[in-house]
Amino acid sequence: MPSKSSPRSLPKARARAAVNIRRLRTAQGLSQEELAEVAEFHRTYVSQLERCVTNISIDGLERLAQALGVDIVELLQPPA
Repeated sequence: MPSKSSPRSLPKARARAAVNIRRLRTAQGLSQEELAEVAEFHRTYVSQLERCVTNISIDGLERLAQALGVDIVELLQPPA
């Protein structure tokens, strides 16, 4: 049976989401303020998420995924 990465070796979900949100946002040429407006968040909240300062609910993660045009799973993928 192929070995899988131990869950302990992966970055925490919050850190993965932070990296992916910033990566997708900048790839689309969006500012934090623009992403926040589309997802109906405050700009400072998006900043806190990208800096891994605060948690986000599943519903909030889904709103960000929709605003970025991706599946929510993409926000939780390990960074490449």
